Amino acid sequence: MGQGYVGLPLATAAVNAGHTVVGFEPDEQRLDQLLWGRSYVEDISDKELQAALESGRYQPTRSDGDLVDFDIAVITVPTPLKDRQPDLSYIRDATTTLARHLKPGATVILESTTHPGTTREFVVPILEKKTGWKAGVDFHVGFSPERIDPGNDQWTFSTTPKIVSGLTANCREQAEQFYLSVTQNVVTAESLEEAELAKVFENTFRHVNIALVNELGHLAHTLGVDVWRTLELAATKPFGFTKFLPGPGVGGHCLPVDPVYLTHHARTRHGHAFRLVELAQDVNEAQPAYVVQRLQDTLNSRFHRGVYGARILALGLAYKAGTGDHRESPAAQVVSLLESKGALVDCLDPHVPPAAIGASPQVFGPHTTPPWPLQAYDAVVLLTPHDEFDLQHIAAEAAYVLDTRGVMPDASNIERL
Repeated sequence: MGQGYVGLPLATAAVNAGHTVVGFEPDEQRLDQLLWGRSYVEDISDKELQAALESGRYQPTRSDGDLVDFDIAVITVPTPLKDRQPDLSYIRDATTTLARHLKPGATVILESTTHPGTTREFVVPILEKKTGWKAGVDFHVGFSPERIDPGNDQWTFSTTPKIVSGLTANCREQAEQFYLSVTQNVVTAESLEEAELAKVFENTFRHVNIALVNELGHLAHTLGVDVWRTLELAATKPFGFTKFLPGPGVGGHCLPVDPVYLTHHARTRHGHAFRLVELAQDVNEAQPAYVVQRLQDTLNSRFHRGVYGARILALGLAYKAGTGDHRESPAAQVVSLLESKGALVDCLDPHVPPAAIGASPQVFGPHTTPPWPLQAYDAVVLLTPHDEFDLQHIAAEAAYVLDTRGVMPDASNIERL
């Protein structure tokens, strides 16, 4: 249920394992691409998708009539925020659709990231109400959190350990047997809530530590200390330290969204304020504005001019290097803030198509060099360190570069965040 960054890799893995798979995708544009064998998910090539189609075991569809007689259904739909609050409407719609075709003995598994209690208190009641059956008796329910890392060639869907849980021991066993057929390592949880909490904590752990080094970067700049070298020194400790790096903010579907599910649920349902996580959200959400402020300060001090009317080249719009995923991208937020201050911004990203961003700002892709010489820009801001960018050339030609990722060579015209 859903053929996006999570659902399509799962579908192709299931086809490769010999299962017959219906890929339910209600988005008409995405469905057309699937039917033509054109993948919009970078981890799945056109060749892999076409092989799945040619096998006769993969059927992309938006018709819920094609879901009849399923044995295993996996819900891999988005769990976004709406008005800064968790939005479970996609899970509700997918579950309601599945309930119309649920048969005795079938298994429904939720993979969408959400707060603890969603599977038991939200998914199960919908299925039971629509069918009149008893979960754990007439059909099986499980939760197995997705762990997709776009662009990661080492830890793929099949090689990343898969947490599996169930409403009952038998439910867990049914889910476990399915995932053992498509992945290499299954880890079982004792309860649905354990697995749900483990998933949101994985992302919250990263979120909090990134906020910590972002704050450290602010302090280091005030002290006149190179935060990147400080982190390299700290990372020489062989125990008790995990290296995280500062940047322009956090992006993707996970880090800006998942901790909100945890903090909102803890506060509204249980009256528990998860204060450290809420503070981390404040820090990371403010980071794009900090990048703009640093750029503005340097333009003032070095070149005696403001951001208004300045020509700025933004390198990278994706939230992560090596991918075209621009969901919740802090790079896009930096560009928007610069434009709101009157800057003339051009953007360059070899992975993000211009149509994905819109008419403003001017996006040049999939090129790796701008249409004008780098000297024409008052400043270059490196936001996403794609391998395609020639960092040596940028350092040699640009008047000034604000490096938000700490990857540029040392030079007098380079300033690290």
